[in-house]
Amino acid sequence: MGITYAAGRFVITPLARLVYRPRVEGKQNVPRTGPVIFASNHLSFIDSIAIPVAAPRPVHFLAKASYFDGWASRQFFTSIGAIPVHRGAGQAALDALDQQRVLLEDGRAVALYPEGTRSLDGRLYKGRTGVAFLALQTGAPVVPVGLIGTDKVMPVGATMPSLTHRVTVKFGEPLDLAHHGPATSGKARRLATDEIMAAIHELSGQELANAYNEAPAQNPIDRIKQVLPHERR
Repeated sequence: MGITYAAGRFVITPLARLVYRPRVEGKQNVPRTGPVIFASNHLSFIDSIAIPVAAPRPVHFLAKASYFDGWASRQFFTSIGAIPVHRGAGQAALDALDQQRVLLEDGRAVALYPEGTRSLDGRLYKGRTGVAFLALQTGAPVVPVGLIGTDKVMPVGATMPSLTHRVTVKFGEPLDLAHHGPATSGKARRLATDEIMAAIHELSGQELANAYNEAPAQNPIDRIKQVLPHERR
């Protein structure tokens, strides 16, 4: 990412802070060195800008590979710490986790959304276990993040962000999830995920949905898959 990311962080971060005057709480909870996972609620496209702007250290996150089509788009997303990934289930999901594992092993910070996708109704949905798997596999601490107001700055479907709303970013105390067990244990992954989501809920204050944030089933097979017990990565 090199020069493009360094230049983007130098320009975009202070500009965003000047324009949006984000309220930032709990900066002292963020480890300044070493691997760390920011696990956040997800309300808006700009969440992935709000976290790097508010964090006291560089943060990387995965973004759709299609966002990198075209020179200008590629430069912008690279400048804010995005890394292209082909999203999906199965092997694509495992490849994404592997990319993040490499970053953590290099001592970097990554941001992830346990809900999987944006909440369209403002509620906090159940967490998928991929974040916990990554934390248990690498030993990286998890810093829960509560974002408030990003959905007002840029609601779903908006093409430009509003300049009349402020965002609040709350960083919680780091979570050491090792006591739940190894990454190979499904029970450990589920318990660790629930601990992460409880911490996010305490910070964001959102209403709990008590369900996974999944797109409506398109056919009978998809409906059956959603009903049957399975681990949501």
